[in-house]
Parts: sequence; structure tokens; C-alpha cells
Amino acid sequence: MTIPANSQFNHRKYRTFPSVGLTDRRWPNQVITHAPLWCSVDLRDGNQALIDPMTVDQKKQIWALLVRMGFKEIEVGFPSASQPDFDFVRWLIEEDQIPSDVTVQVLTQARDELIERTYESLKGVRRAVVHVYNSTSPVQRNKVFNVDKKGIINIARHGAQKVLSESQKYPNSEWVFQYSPESFSSTEVEFATEVCNAVIDVWKPTPANKTIINLPATVESAMPNIFADQVEWFCRHVKQRDCVTVSIHTHNDRGCAVAAAELAILAGADRIEGTLLGNGERTGNMDIVTMAMNLYSQGIDPQLDISIADDIIATVEACTNIKTHPRHPWLGELVYTAFSGSHQDAIRKCLALQSEDEVWDVAYLPIDPRDIGRNYQSVIRVNSQSGKGGASYIVEQATGATLPRWMQIELAQHVQAATEEYGRELMANEIVEIFHNAFMPNTGTFVLNDYRSEHDAQQHRIYAALTQNNASVSIEGIGSGSISAFTQALSNVAGGEVQVVQFEEQAIAEGSDSAAMAFVQISLNGQRYSGVAQHTDTVTASLNAIINALNNAAR
Repeated sequence: MTIPANSQFNHRKYRTFPSVGLTDRRWPNQVITHAPLWCSVDLRDGNQALIDPMTVDQKKQIWALLVRMGFKEIEVGFPSASQPDFDFVRWLIEEDQIPSDVTVQVLTQARDELIERTYESLKGVRRAVVHVYNSTSPVQRNKVFNVDKKGIINIARHGAQKVLSESQKYPNSEWVFQYSPESFSSTEVEFATEVCNAVIDVWKPTPANKTIINLPATVESAMPNIFADQVEWFCRHVKQRDCVTVSIHTHNDRGCAVAAAELAILAGADRIEGTLLGNGERTGNMDIVTMAMNLYSQGIDPQLDISIADDIIATVEACTNIKTHPRHPWLGELVYTAFSGSHQDAIRKCLALQSEDEVWDVAYLPIDPRDIGRNYQSVIRVNSQSGKGGASYIVEQATGATLPRWMQIELAQHVQAATEEYGRELMANEIVEIFHNAFMPNTGTFVLNDYRSEHDAQQHRIYAALTQNNASVSIEGIGSGSISAFTQALSNVAGGEVQVVQFEEQAIAEGSDSAAMAFVQISLNGQRYSGVAQHTDTVTASLNAIINALNNAAR
């Protein structure tokens, strides 16, 4: 492709992100076996990314949801920079809203007055994480702050000392310190590690009182494998690794925030920060729901309750004014929906074989939708791209019977015609109505009013009273069974010989009064017609199915 000289779309103004000199990387051979420590930043990072920041009431709703889901660490705001955040932190503490097993986290820049204000907001808290940060990347050092590497280290060290000294004024609270070299992923990994080691020297963590070092991909600028290399390099070279909780905070600029976080866990990280459904600056934060469900689908307990999927979506949408994309991983409205005919057929067949005590193994469904409150009615939906499997599944769910294959094909033709006529997806009730109209019409040329049968060892004789075009008709026939006797009798009034080509009968309920559903395909004058009928008496169901097929021939 030749780019016009005046084009603004020019890849030559960008450079390849440098790789990390890690030739003996170990993370590709690791396996995730358990959930990381989770920290939700919806109330801070997520909130600051909204066009209209959350009200106090909305923050309370998100808080309640996060606690209900099982989060043990929740970043609740930037109290030194926002009065609403300050007031919300005070509400949590003064109204005793923090469960005993939940730790709140607050963010502050490495500036004395902001750190002091942060501790004021936390007065009386049982336990809290104080999260301090400063920027470390070359572009921030050189173009934003005009500070050299030594100056950056001094800012970090001074901020750490201030966080430590302020905590000593509140001895009745349990304090956990967290430091972030902001834009870690865009910082030379050696320098980022040097800055973090300087902070660790100030805080002097122990295995019993660990420091959290949080490594942000503030702007995602490289492939997730590069980020994994950075994290592994850091974990190998950071001081007192056994006294440090390595945390990860990825963003989604390249669409790989979840992948980068997962690879970072393989590379040695212990903790993940993110937001529900991925709200955040620019293209968003790491989506905790997606990563947790990824673990769940691999048989790993995510330590979060995602089964309340509809509540998660409703609360997040109400508090952020951001709609959830219908194809959002795991929770989107359409992610368990199959329109494709071949997909529908495969799902239907697998569901029929899947038992409750087996490992889940259903084509196109990586998890059981029921686990997150979805039902199978939402799995298979029908439009003009659908085949016989989808419509058949919906009818089977409504009737309790399994349609014979030949009837699946006929039903699909009726449904296909309707979708093309309407130019849209068909709802389940519409598909069931099409089935009834096509195979179980309420009106027609013939009505079976009554019948009586006699039989001996050789043959069956049937006597039937019909209405044909509003006139009473009596017919009589002989055959090897009731059905053959009835079709022989009908041949006298149907305008040709009636033959049963396909026949199937199913019980659709248990018990002595169970209903039967009969499926029939007849041949009349070289053409085939199908009918279905349901009745508590199996013979009556079969004869009415033949009548319905004959009515389809007549119309």
C-alpha cells in the first residue's frame, strides 16, 4: 500500500517497543492454578474515567455490589484530590460499612499535603492500604516533569517516608503500604526496579507485613508477552521478594489488558487490580469479570461470585451510564446465543447428552450458562442464518417432545420463510406459533369427531365420524392396525390414496394420565404433508395427527 504524501495515517512516525533482555524466561512454562488477590478500582480509577462521575448514592451501590461479590480489597477513592471521595471514605468508616474481612485502599500522589489529607480521611479505619505513586517513564521524566532519574528516586523515597511517618500518628489502625511506579510498562525495567527498591528500603517490609508494589501498564504499549517479560525481570531483581506482594494494573489500549494480566500472573505476580466490565481511562482497565470467568472456565475457583451476572450488569450500567456490549466476554446478552444452524444443531445434540454429574463438554458453550443465571432459551435464537436445530430446540422446550429429524427440516423451512419475510430475528413464542400453525392447525377441511375400532388377530377395522367442509361424513376402513385402517378409510374422501410415510409417537409427561404427541408425514398424490397432534390417548393423538396432515394437503 502506498500512503499519499499528505496522509496523516503514517506508521513511520512510530517505533517498535523494545524487548526485555530475558533469554531464559520461565513464564511460558507456568500454569495458573489459583486465583490472584483481587483489588477493585471501580470507585477510583473507574470513577475518574466517567463523563459524569458517580454520585455518593451510586458509589454506595457499587460498594455494596463489590462486597457482595467477595472482594477483599477495594480502592475507594482519591480522598486528597476530591471532596466527594473524602466524604465517601468518611461515610464508610463512620457508618461502619466496611466488613471485618474487607480492606479499603486509597490513592495519593507522593506530595506531603496530599498524603496528610489522605490520612485524615482514614481516621478511625480498622485497616487500609495507602497507595502512593509517582511517574517514572522517560517521557514523563523528560517532557512532563523535567526531572532526571535521581530526582524521580528522591520523589519516590520522600513520598514513602511521608507515608510511613504519617501512619505513625494513627497507631490504632493497621496500615499496608503500596507503591506504584506509574507507567511502569513504559519505564526501563532496570530503573523501575531501582525506584521500587528505594521505596522498599524506606518501608522495610517483612513476610508478615508485606509491602505491595503495583506495576501499572498505565498505557498499554506492547504485546502482553513483553509485559510478562518485564514482570518476570522485576520479580527476579526486586529486593526482599518474599516481603513484597507484586500487583498488576493493566490498561486496554491494545485490547490485551486481560491477556497481559494473565501472563503477568505466570511471570510471578500475586495480585490484580481492575474494574468490573473493564470501565476505565481510554479503552478501559483490566476487566476483572472477564479474567475471573476465564479462571472459572478452567476449573479454578475465582474467589469472586460472578453467578449474579444480571445484578452486576444492572448495577454497573446504572452507576456508570455505560451500556454493556452484547458481545462482552462471558456476560454479554448474546455470548451464549447461537444463530448459526450448524452451531444450534451441535449445541442441541450435546445438551441432550450432557448429564449433571459429568464434566461440562458442550460444543460452542465453554461454560454452562445456568452458572451465571442464564437459561437455554437464550442460547439458541433464530434468524435467517439459522438452521433446523435452533427452531427445533425452541419448540422442544415449549412442547416437551423431541422433533423427528424430518420434521425439523420442514419446520426450518417455515421458520426460514418467516425470518426472510419479517427481516428480523424471531422470538421463541413466534417460532412456537409457526410450529402450531404449520402442523397443528385449529381449523381445516377435516375434523375428527369420533371413532370406534374393532380388531382380531388378523386385522383392524375402524369407523370414524368426520366433518368435511362443515358436512358430516362417516368412513370405514380396514388395515393391519388402527393407523393403516384409518388411512384406508380416509382415501375414500381425500381425493387420493393416503399413505403414512413417517410416524413417531412420544410421551411428553410422566404418569398414567401422561399426554402423547404424534408426528405423522403422509403421502397424497405424490406429495408429502406433515401433521402433529397431542392427546392423552395415543390412538386419538395419532389419528388427529393424520387429520392435521390431510388438512395441510387440502390448504
